[in-house]
Amino acid sequence: GTTADGEYATFGTRLPDGAKGFDIVVHNQCFADTTDEDLIKRITSAHKGGPPAIVIHCAMHTYRASTNDTWREFLGVTTRRHTKAHNISVKVGAKDHPLMKGFKEDWVTPVDELYILDKFWPNSVALASAVSPEDQKEYPLAWTSDYGGTRIFGTTLGHGNDTWNDPVFQDLLARAFKWTLKRE
Repeated sequence: GTTADGEYATFGTRLPDGAKGFDIVVHNQCFADTTDEDLIKRITSAHKGGPPAIVIHCAMHTYRASTNDTWREFLGVTTRRHTKAHNISVKVGAKDHPLMKGFKEDWVTPVDELYILDKFWPNSVALASAVSPEDQKEYPLAWTSDYGGTRIFGTTLGHGNDTWNDPVFQDLLARAFKWTLKRE
């Protein structure tokens, strides 16, 4: 790693064996320009058959300069840009999914960014989405994914404190923890 992501690179050197003691790993780092393929492979391979993960907001743009899709396959989405920040009207699409049963259906987020997804990987299942005010297309903003037999939950939401302090966002994350840990 570089000095900007040296601490995370140190975490990456502990993987895959270093992940064995964890119940879950939360990724919300933002190292867009990092292209260290060995680091990326160590981090992602730790999850195949290893601990589940929750990937939040900035993790989607981590390693976006990499020409390899290893990280994006792990995330379950490919994205390199987002809309201008706005209040996002969330559409719950998978109402019967254990993670979304009884979830607030008329949620409008605090000001946040809607990520434009270039690819939604085949191992992913959209849970909730929103329509971009810029191109009028609908994009998943919360999903689950299977990565080599490991549960992954992802959301592109979480840009600022207002979102993190929102009780509905907190409920979404609590549900994500329960689902990824198979405690739903």
